[in-house]
Amino acid sequence: MSFARAAFWSRDDIDHSALRRRFWRKLGAGLARIPFAEDLLAAYYCAFDRDTPLHVKGALVGALAYFVLPMDAIPDVLPVIGFTDDAAVLAATLKLVADHITPLHRDAARDALNRLGGTFGR
Repeated sequence: MSFARAAFWSRDDIDHSALRRRFWRKLGAGLARIPFAEDLLAAYYCAFDRDTPLHVKGALVGALAYFVLPMDAIPDVLPVIGFTDDAAVLAATLKLVADHITPLHRDAARDALNRLGGTFGR
């Protein structure tokens, strides 16, 4: 199923293109090492879905920004434990907003993983 129907939320005074660019770059570079890739993508699609409430978008964008930031609690280049802090932040956020991540977001995440050539996180 395509996620094409979602018009990404934005306001004229906020530029989310840098976050989107960095998100896809980091996801593509580390996909094989990210066991929670499907959840991460579902969170991404939920965060930029126009039907998602603003407070949920804020929480998800914060978690996604933490994922793409080069400086975080545990550097992502460390084998095995590098993404544990990212996973913890994402898991906590997903727990808070679980009711807003729809099957459409999950389907879009699986489609994106298939396009990227990965089936990780399943």
